[in-house]
Amino acid sequence: MRVAVTGASGRLGRSVVEVLAAAGHEVHGLDRAWGDGVAPVDLTDPAETADVLATIAPQALVHLAAIAVPFSAPEREIFSVNTSMAYTVIEAAVAAGVEHVLVASSPTVLGYGAPGWAPDRLPFDESAPCSPANAYALSKVCVEETVAAFARSTPTVRFASFRPCYVITPEEWNGAPTQQGHTVLDRLQDPGLAAVSLFNYVDARDVGEFVAAWLAAERSPSGACYFVGAEDALATRPLDELLPLFHPGARDAARALAGTVGAFDTSAATRDTGWVPRRSWRTELPPDARAALAASDSPTEGRAP
Repeated sequence: MRVAVTGASGRLGRSVVEVLAAAGHEVHGLDRAWGDGVAPVDLTDPAETADVLATIAPQALVHLAAIAVPFSAPEREIFSVNTSMAYTVIEAAVAAGVEHVLVASSPTVLGYGAPGWAPDRLPFDESAPCSPANAYALSKVCVEETVAAFARSTPTVRFASFRPCYVITPEEWNGAPTQQGHTVLDRLQDPGLAAVSLFNYVDARDVGEFVAAWLAAERSPSGACYFVGAEDALATRPLDELLPLFHPGARDAARALAGTVGAFDTSAATRDTGWVPRRSWRTELPPDARAALAASDSPTEGRAP
């Protein structure tokens, strides 16, 4: 299948491109600048975007491009760029005759971490209500609704959105800094670093495998939205112990998260596509890091916000 991937040079995009290419797809990467196998395009420009996609004539589009980190730019800019770019890319893809459109959203649409946050139940599944608390999360709610609107109006194209958890790339398992500047080992040794994201995470290659599985699952429902994450939590202690330390309002709901259970349920993605995450910090952390983790003192107790 000929697949166009936006944001192909990004932390997640690189792995998605590699996985799709290894699966036999003809992948066309699109991003802001030249790269290995990546064509430069301004995806905020409707005419340029339409021209590029018309030339490629992809059968599928995977839209990953966005301002990807909350508060990394002015709030208005994050909202306007992410929402307008998603609409521009989807509109151009439909005009170019694509058959499948998959768009990245974010778990932050649920609004965790807002003052007084108190979830009704955990783990979260896709039926949980959206309660965005910043411009990034709000932009992703709009992106999901854009996908759903196109799905309703364009029945000849199969659409979906997905919410990848905190992405960890192969090099980051080996000690490279994550997008927050610390390492995976740091996040495991200090729960306060991962608490802001409810200890969610996913290996970038597993996301690539989800994308490949969704493309192959042509009977999956159009307009669906999926959580995509690891099967466990990025923590050495159960979340029923950890979450109340940082999110007091989650104390009752967190009782369901004993053992290694994570805060997000990815069973819908498995049900509709057959995808299952294959990697975790237990399988990917190098031996020396695992030894350092085992030798470290008990994780730092967090302070309730």
